[in-house]
Amino acid sequence: MCSSPLFQHRMETMKQMVAGFGGVLLAIAAGAQVASHAPTIPSQANPPATGDKPVVRVNGAVLTESDLMREELTIFPYARQHGGIPKDLEPQIREGALKMIVFEELVYQKTLRDHWTVQPPKLRAAETAFRKQFATPEEFHQVLTQQFNGSNELLQQKIERSLLIDEFLQKEVEEKSAVSLAEARAYYDRHADQFQHPETYTFQTISMLPPQNANAGQLKEERTRAEHALEQAKATKSAEAFGLLAEKISEDDYRVMMGQHKPIPIDQLAPQVVTALHAMKPGDVSGLIQVDQIYTIVRLQAHTPAGKNSFIQVRQELQKKLEQDKRETLRTQLNRTLQQNAKIQTM
Repeated sequence: MCSSPLFQHRMETMKQMVAGFGGVLLAIAAGAQVASHAPTIPSQANPPATGDKPVVRVNGAVLTESDLMREELTIFPYARQHGGIPKDLEPQIREGALKMIVFEELVYQKTLRDHWTVQPPKLRAAETAFRKQFATPEEFHQVLTQQFNGSNELLQQKIERSLLIDEFLQKEVEEKSAVSLAEARAYYDRHADQFQHPETYTFQTISMLPPQNANAGQLKEERTRAEHALEQAKATKSAEAFGLLAEKISEDDYRVMMGQHKPIPIDQLAPQVVTALHAMKPGDVSGLIQVDQIYTIVRLQAHTPAGKNSFIQVRQELQKKLEQDKRETLRTQLNRTLQQNAKIQTM
C-alpha cells in the first residue's frame, strides 16, 4: 500500500473512531480505491453521481455515501475478511468516519482559502505511485472508470486534494507535535511515580478445563489428559514450540495467542502459580499447577522485580506518548477552530 507519511499514525488514531481526528491516506485503502478524503463534490459544479447518496454538506461541498464507506474501510480495513464491518462496531465506526470526512473537507477548504498549492513534480510522483498499485493497465482503467468517471483530470484533482490535506496537517499538527528529549526528561522527573512498576511475570500457558459439574470419573480423566499435556510441554524446546502446542491442545482463551500472556503483576496471580514461578528461571516449564479444578502448565519467559524504570528505558516510548498526546490536542483544537464558522449539515 502506498501511503502518506501520516498514514501509520492515522491507522492508530482512527481506532479511537470518534475521538481521533486527522491523518491522511494518499493512495489505495481497502482495495483499489482512493482514500475517503480524496473525493470532494461541490454541490453546484459537480453534483453527486446518480445513486451516490449525499450524507453531509460542508460549506456547500457535498460528501457522499461512497466517501463515508471508504473512510469506514480505512478505519476497519479488515472488513473483507470479516464479511463486512461487525454490527456491534458499525455505529461507532460510521460516526468516526463521518467526523473524519468533515474534518478533512474543512482542512481542504482551508488550504484553498489560503492559496496552498502542490508543486507539479510532487503531483506527478503521487499520480505515478497511485498507478503502480495496479497489476495491469486494464485494472487501473477499470478503477478510473468506476471511481473517476474515466477522467484523468478528476483523478489528479483528487490526488492534489489529498496532498494539500497532508501538507497542511504536516505543518500544523505533525511538526508542532514534536517533543524533545529535554521535554521528555522534564516530564519524567515531574511524574516519577508513573514509572514505578510492580513485580511481574511474563509467561505462556497450556490449560485443561474440566466440564461443568464434572463427576469423579470426568475429573480423573481430566487429570490424565493434563499429565499427557505436561509430557508434551516438557518436550518443547522453545517458546514457539510451546506456543504451537498451546494452540493445539490448550483449552483457555490464550490458546489463540500461542498461550502468551502480557506481563502480569504478582498480586494478580493465584498463589499456586506464584509458588511455581518463584522456583523457575526463564525457559523453564512448570509441573502441573492446579487451581480449583483447572490444570495449568506454565512456561516462564521473564521475571521483572519491582522497581522504577530508568529514563533511558522509557525515553522512546515516553516521547512517543507525549507526541501522541500533543498531536491529539492540536488536532482537536484545529477541528474546533475550523468548525467555528462552518456550515455543516447532515443529510
